[in-house]
Amino acid sequence: MVKFEIRGAVPADEAEIYRLAQYLNSVNLPNDRDYIRSLLEHSDDSFSGRLRSKPHRKYVFVLWDLERDTAVGTSMIVAQLGRRDAPYIYLDVIDEEKYSKLLDRHFHHTALRIGYSFAGPTEIGGLVVAPEFRAAKARLGLQISYVRFLYIATHRELFQEQILAELLPPLEADGTSHLWEALGRRFTDMSYAEADRLSSENKEFVRDLFPNGLVYASVLSPEAQAVIGKVGAQTKGVERMLQRVGFRYADRVDPFDGGPHFVADADEITLVEETEVIAVGAITAAEPAGPMALVARDLAEPPYFRAYATPTAKTEEGKLVLGEEIAGRLEVVEGDSIFHLPLR
Repeated sequence: MVKFEIRGAVPADEAEIYRLAQYLNSVNLPNDRDYIRSLLEHSDDSFSGRLRSKPHRKYVFVLWDLERDTAVGTSMIVAQLGRRDAPYIYLDVIDEEKYSKLLDRHFHHTALRIGYSFAGPTEIGGLVVAPEFRAAKARLGLQISYVRFLYIATHRELFQEQILAELLPPLEADGTSHLWEALGRRFTDMSYAEADRLSSENKEFVRDLFPNGLVYASVLSPEAQAVIGKVGAQTKGVERMLQRVGFRYADRVDPFDGGPHFVADADEITLVEETEVIAVGAITAAEPAGPMALVARDLAEPPYFRAYATPTAKTEEGKLVLGEEIAGRLEVVEGDSIFHLPLR
């Protein structure tokens, strides 16, 4: 019996996504009900195509517990982070060496320089699984993470060539960012929470107020220096997954908290490469005895996309074998084409 489903999130999911947001509370998924309501309307317009501008689209996925009738995870894709109306803003992390022959002294410095992109990458983010489900045997975190790459692979025309993932750095228990306290607050007179929230809607204040030249980390507090480009304990698993599938640290960090930016070319990400559009060759009463995979398809009506993790097999002709329940939930018959991504 199928226990979990991944689908496009719809406005009716507001309360459930808001509940999950408390576990992340990031720029992409803040613990703000009004923002969540607007985000889900934005996502619905993106999946449906009502939002005609592809760079402005956002796609939110929800992992649904079918037995408990509740959301247990979510993730999202921002089609383009960095446009003329809203640039992608980051800090380049630069290694610089200084040497004085007179003093015979050598120094190694880390410097930060603000950068902007007006035709930026596609961003994956907003990933959260409810704590009580994070150790589930079904590998729910893997499912809700992988579905974004499956969607990118099967809708390449909607997304940029480069894919970005911003990871959270170490933060204090109360949410304090040491880099923000040492740098951002001095130039904006705003708290980290205030600036982080405002940046989700408008980043103009960063461009106007942040210094344009080099900032040497050595003049910042030791606590601030220690978090630049570092990954927090809560996202170590995400870092390992990203590196495994082809992402690399871009020597860039978030200007608010110093969290590292990981990037990869879409066509070089193993999960994108392994995703295929494949015909259903057979439907069996029992589940196939093959490896686990995500199988999915687009829908003409809400929620516009649906996916399941299930055992699969292939016929001698290379077509997919599905169990009756999954085929029924996807509403496919033999000969129909669906999306397929191995879960490994």
